[in-house]
Amino acid sequence: MAALLWQRPLAAAPIPVRFAEGSLHGFLVLNTPKDVLIASGDLLQVGRGGEVTSRLVFRFKDGSVFDETVVFTQRNVFTMQSYHLIQRGPAFPEDTEISLERASGKYRVKTRAHGDGREKVLDGTLDLPLDTYNGMVLTVVKNLPTGAGETVHMVAFTPAPKIIKLAMAPAGEENIMVGGSEKTATHYMLKPILGIWLKLFASLLGRVPPDNHAWIVTADVPAFVKFEGPLYNNGPAWRIELASPRWPDRRKR
Repeated sequence: MAALLWQRPLAAAPIPVRFAEGSLHGFLVLNTPKDVLIASGDLLQVGRGGEVTSRLVFRFKDGSVFDETVVFTQRNVFTMQSYHLIQRGPAFPEDTEISLERASGKYRVKTRAHGDGREKVLDGTLDLPLDTYNGMVLTVVKNLPTGAGETVHMVAFTPAPKIIKLAMAPAGEENIMVGGSEKTATHYMLKPILGIWLKLFASLLGRVPPDNHAWIVTADVPAFVKFEGPLYNNGPAWRIELASPRWPDRRKR
């Protein structure tokens, strides 16, 4: 098992900054593939002291919470500095809290079973490649040159951490409607690359991670449109989209 999971040191090339991130408050929805709304979300982003803090929060109808925060720098290239994730509630197989720090390489994974409440804690250190982008995939995709792809690294928590490669490649263009205007969105495939032995081992366990998909309007200034994929290990494919504010019907008051 140790031989199958062993990995050689990984070469890394951080993604250059083409469009710097700034202050942002975006409104999102999370749907199933059958267009069933299961959660409403906020993307909160602010820059202070040379760092950008980006927080993605989904609040589910069943009371579950997905709360992901990443702190990164953007001095010529994007560099993740810290990552923190909380998944809590019946939408997830167990309650999970994950933290990861670049400077020290330290990680901590705390899980709590829904059934008996039993807690497990894993901690240790990792040698993180410079292009490790947990919580930042959509940010770096927006900064790829038109028509270009790239391969970066992610830490997959299963719950034990494993450094894997993630290939980001354009897969065609699609026309979308924004209000009354037609726009063109680039479809990106986000494919985990496990390597032969790790892929075989994951296949035997039925845990081969699926491809993810992202749609970005790339004309002029890039903009996120849609994401499809699981939010947790072995989870279902959900869809993240932008939400438009609506005013209540005052006639019903």
